[in-house]
Amino acid sequence: EEQLFSIYILKNKSSVLLIKKSLHPFSESHQIFARVGDNITLPCRLKHDPSFSFGASSNRIKWSKLEGSDYEIGVLLSMGLHKVTFGRFQKRIHLLEADENDASLLMTNTELKDFGFYKCEISNGMHDSTFEVEIQMQGVVFPYSPHLGRYNLNFHDAEAACLGQDAVVASFEQLYQAWKGGLDWCNAGWLSDGTVQYPITRPREPCGGRRTDAGLRTYGQQNKFSSRFDVFCFTVGFAGHVFFVDGKLTYDEAAEACLAGGAEMAKVSHVFAAWKLQGYDHCDAGWLADGSVRYPISRPRMKCSPAEAAVRFVGFPDKKLQLYGAYCYQAQP
Repeated sequence: EEQLFSIYILKNKSSVLLIKKSLHPFSESHQIFARVGDNITLPCRLKHDPSFSFGASSNRIKWSKLEGSDYEIGVLLSMGLHKVTFGRFQKRIHLLEADENDASLLMTNTELKDFGFYKCEISNGMHDSTFEVEIQMQGVVFPYSPHLGRYNLNFHDAEAACLGQDAVVASFEQLYQAWKGGLDWCNAGWLSDGTVQYPITRPREPCGGRRTDAGLRTYGQQNKFSSRFDVFCFTVGFAGHVFFVDGKLTYDEAAEACLAGGAEMAKVSHVFAAWKLQGYDHCDAGWLADGSVRYPISRPRMKCSPAEAAVRFVGFPDKKLQLYGAYCYQAQP
């Protein structure tokens, strides 16, 4: 039987990382975006065929979540009036069944572990159809290093650093999507699978060399205790807004200014989410909660960020001597 494959080739200076995912030759693929806590519908619909009818007891619907290339976990199994849900999906999913051809899955209160690929299989005697759905988290990937400087985090420190920014360590898929969206960063960082990688859209020295292709450079699996790198974090955004307080403020004065405005000092994740997801643009450098000074530019221009849209990083200046404005975050009530 003919097989179709979806292939991503990501090159680095010493090797090629190949990911291959087999697809049923008659399958359809869908991609939906969601955030943690959302109620979503995973589409799966049988094309009209007189020999199929969901009213028949011989119809079998199976939903599963794909975990890696050769492992899947059960989500739901339906045979006529008999339906079974599995594990953590119980009480949060059920079939839509809008009509006799509909096998779409309703999922409530989406959790972090729910994101990824799902497979819907419909079979009836000699006939079967397979559909693939990807739930992709709506959010933003951002690189992070602490005030100690680059390459100071082992894997567990990296997890704590992201959590401190209201984020999690990014997955390979999330970094790959961010790279496709234009993320270019020359410092290597931890990913959630224990690998260390970095995304390059503009090949150059010393980021793998000018003659290499654009892609994700990888150092492969690293020792989670002794190896030290930066980290790529992922945040799903926030319910609130970021604003800037102008002035020449020390770090403590910046914190007080945010509190006076009914807010708190913004975290790095807040500024990246506001910049990436809301187009936030402000040319003045300001303090953030981790002691860094940054500013978000969505419209590149002279004296701000002439070459690219980015969250510009000034550094971790002396909190008592250096004077900047403040970026504040106010959550929705």
